[in-house]
Amino acid sequence: MTPAPPWRPRNLLLAPHRLGFFLGVLVLTAASTWWACVQWDRATGVLGLHYAMSPSLVHGAVMCLGFMPLFFSGFLFTAGPKWLQVPPPAAREVLPAGLLQTAGWLLWLVGAHLPGCALVGLACVVAGQGWIARDFWRLLLRSRMEDRLHARCVAIACTVGTVSALGLWLSLWAAQDALALVWIQTGLWGFVVTVFVVVADRMIPFFSSSVLPRIEALRPQGVLELTLGLVALEVVSLWLAWAPLPTAWQTGWALLQGVLEMVGGAALLVLAGVWAWVRGLKSRLLVMLYVGFVWLGVSWLLKGGVAWINAYGGGQALPLGALHALTMGSLSSLVLAMVSRVSAGHSGRAQVADTWVWALFGILQGATVLRLVSAAPSVPVGGLLPVVASAWLLVVVLWGGRLAGWYGRQRSDGRPG
Repeated sequence: MTPAPPWRPRNLLLAPHRLGFFLGVLVLTAASTWWACVQWDRATGVLGLHYAMSPSLVHGAVMCLGFMPLFFSGFLFTAGPKWLQVPPPAAREVLPAGLLQTAGWLLWLVGAHLPGCALVGLACVVAGQGWIARDFWRLLLRSRMEDRLHARCVAIACTVGTVSALGLWLSLWAAQDALALVWIQTGLWGFVVTVFVVVADRMIPFFSSSVLPRIEALRPQGVLELTLGLVALEVVSLWLAWAPLPTAWQTGWALLQGVLEMVGGAALLVLAGVWAWVRGLKSRLLVMLYVGFVWLGVSWLLKGGVAWINAYGGGQALPLGALHALTMGSLSSLVLAMVSRVSAGHSGRAQVADTWVWALFGILQGATVLRLVSAAPSVPVGGLLPVVASAWLLVVVLWGGRLAGWYGRQRSDGRPG
């Protein structure tokens, strides 16, 4: 049996995806470990943690805007140049921005307990995210391809991400936590979800045809427009809810928003069902991708339904259910599938979801369902949230540790990259 090649830090600079994915795993692991500690301390008091900031705000920011942009940078500077037919940047060119974001988010976690660290860390994040956005715009403007729609949407989303991080910094500097939450969710929808929607529209047909070569890689018309329209609705709704509008206007808009979300979510589920029927789900990898897409539709159905229940019932039904259906269910499933596929392919391994990844995917789905159950108002969360956080951490450590081992080693097939 041939021994595995040694793990060396310099191998992270062999390709942009190695560096971006490794740093993404690092931030994700740190954030997940911290949140699990917070949940167990809340349940038992064993750690005696004290906070300089709201831990929920810290958690929301790092889980929405922390590790995702690092994964994006690894993917976009690998696949983006191929979309645009321009020379790709070297990993060393992406390194400063990646280190700024990584250091910034680690300082952000420290800032949950030590005053002042969070603003310093977030300033690093803004600089790093702006750097990534600038570099991707440069690729876009250098391209002479006629079809640059997907890349243009990604570039705009990266700009929204930079503005959202800056808005978050300014809000915290001004001690406006409510506004800070609006900026976090603006970044989630306008940046993170937008990039996922665009990349999925571009890549899922390609993934399907590569796994099932007899099936033509069709991209259903109108899916991108539908999902981006729903994303724009969410961003507008965030700012209308924050604005001091009359109560009647707020209620009317919430009901209209709920209808559009339920219709859009139902449409996405119907499309997912049609795709599964036409193309088949013989590959675990495709199942993972489609499950992530189904969770997206479920999150919009939940969000719309909750808006109507709350408007007429005066309560807060499943206040965080739709959010976690989106983040834990949809986005995390898509990350697990896409990053696993890209990492396997670019390390000389089979582009499949093996038994290890499939088992972790199952644990993730169980944790997501449990998190939705814990979001119900009548369910005591004291015992559930530590379990959910621990299950999530288990998936992150096992999945991320495996991939981090690949990124620091040369390809198993001896090819460059």
